Amino acid sequence: MRILLIEDEPELARWLSLALARQAGYVVEWADDGLLAERRLRVEEFDAVILDLGLPGMDGQTLLGKMRARDDRTPVLVLTARDSLANRVDTLHLGADDFLPKPFRVEEVEARLVALVRRSRGREHPRLSCGSLVLDTASQRFTIHGTALALSPREHSALRVFIQKSGEPVSKQQVLERVFPDDKEVNQEAVEVLVHRLRKKLAGTDVQLVTLRGMGYCLEQVAHGDLRQA
Repeated sequence: MRILLIEDEPELARWLSLALARQAGYVVEWADDGLLAERRLRVEEFDAVILDLGLPGMDGQTLLGKMRARDDRTPVLVLTARDSLANRVDTLHLGADDFLPKPFRVEEVEARLVALVRRSRGREHPRLSCGSLVLDTASQRFTIHGTALALSPREHSALRVFIQKSGEPVSKQQVLERVFPDDKEVNQEAVEVLVHRLRKKLAGTDVQLVTLRGMGYCLEQVAHGDLRQA
């Protein structure tokens, strides 16, 4: 998952970013200013937002209100030291999806993020699936027809992007941002290579990566007698 962490405490932000990357394989991007974060949220897509309320530039509650006013439904987990009942109620009314006071454990942050993204996609259990392809979000393991799918780390990251958006178009740029977040030298040909490898590993199954010309790729369940050439 690609997460935007909006937090003005550098030590906390570095620790949480590293912990979520190591423990769950998340791509965590950091903004330490509310105005900067608001600009990014207008033009970029994230799977979830971790939001502190006490921010410079624009406070977290104002930022949250602006997101919801323009119908940005990205799940938001609020982290804050303000632990009064009135504050929690106000923040939830503004559109927060969950609320976690400081201090916290990274395991709880991860579990709450999984639950938020699952709910945002209408899931009732901690698995993402498309046909016989399943990603268990607890173990971060892909299976197909119940058998573990052997994937390189980047293949795993790319397939996770596609299954999180199954049935929807995913652009090459979106894959680049999630799989190669820190490598500005990588171009879209790297995405084409990953898609080629994934197609080989999904060949003969009921799941296929379909090319949507001018839009990107889409992970779809395909009827056995209706397999299409990508």
